[in-house]
Amino acid sequence: MPRFPEVGAAVRSMPGSVYSALARRLASFDGRVFPLHVGDTWMDPAVGCRMEDLRAADYPGLHRYAEVQGRRDLLEKLAGVVSRRTGLATASEDILVAAGATGALGAVAGAIVSPGDEVLLLAPYWPLIAGIVRSFGGTPVAVPFLGRVDSPETALEAVEPLRGERTIALYVNTPNNPTGRLLPASWLAALAEWCRRHDLWLISDEVYEDYVYGAEHAYTRPLAPERTFSAYSFSKAYGMAGNRCGYVVGPAAVMGELRKVSTHTFYSTPTAAQVAALRALELAGDWLAAARRKYAELGTKAAERLGVKPPDGSTFLFLDVAEQLDERGLEGFLEDCADRGLFLAPGPSFGPYPTHVRICFTAAEPEVVDAGVEVLAGLLGR
Repeated sequence: MPRFPEVGAAVRSMPGSVYSALARRLASFDGRVFPLHVGDTWMDPAVGCRMEDLRAADYPGLHRYAEVQGRRDLLEKLAGVVSRRTGLATASEDILVAAGATGALGAVAGAIVSPGDEVLLLAPYWPLIAGIVRSFGGTPVAVPFLGRVDSPETALEAVEPLRGERTIALYVNTPNNPTGRLLPASWLAALAEWCRRHDLWLISDEVYEDYVYGAEHAYTRPLAPERTFSAYSFSKAYGMAGNRCGYVVGPAAVMGELRKVSTHTFYSTPTAAQVAALRALELAGDWLAAARRKYAELGTKAAERLGVKPPDGSTFLFLDVAEQLDERGLEGFLEDCADRGLFLAPGPSFGPYPTHVRICFTAAEPEVVDAGVEVLAGLLGR
């Protein structure tokens, strides 16, 4: 039990920065900077969906608390959107609007994780999920998966050996951050049935559902709706990361428990962010389609220059740079990048990947990304 001046062991075990320990050098770097380490977009939201477009006269209560679950108009709109996209009837009661998908997944973890519980994370995974599990006393367990699994059968062979008496949930992320890969529907079906067989919760992170290129995103929740939580985000879909608005859909019987957690953490999602999200759903269809086309173009261009497979979705590429590492290891390679103004996310943030780096090809204006990719290609000898 920590006493002053100690802090909790779970917090001590978390890294101070998950995307780049060298990011502090950004502010003082003398030269052109290529900040490709954080998952974001250079694009502003669609006209009509920006904060400058909102007036308190049009939205009474714009600067007051919203309902804890979310604004009723946004919840009703989302229920229709989710029902249509997934083919599974969804009601407002099945949804919690949250402070980004981060807040949504935090509410899920707070509702289902007890101290000592284990959550299996298909790796590589979105970095913050490990810290979220730890925040509630749980233990994240990395399951090396993408790049090793090639069928529903091998998917089960990957997760089963790591299932233990304290395992309570499985986390999947598709389209995947950091690899840009999609999990096929057959793999998800096998994993959902495995969770049902072993009485596990299933947490599906689908925040890049709108950014799939030349393929089709498979939704997880229809496969096991009684145990699945699916998280989504306006941050990624509509270029609203700073607004902090996302949502999670899950079994109505336990969504009240998630609301307890959200009430005692972020209380409610910013009202203006929810209004902007509602306007995006109503007005930004063309913006979204244009962004998808542009992202696909940028991802393909970066992948071709770096000699890797183009992404199936999301806004990332995940590269193994083992051949370029010297005795300093990955840290030395990232230092070499930073010396040239290039900032990348380190592979260990995403699981057991000590020789990988992630780039976000939408994190800055296209010409900046192109120049950063050239720097990386030069370091890789490509």
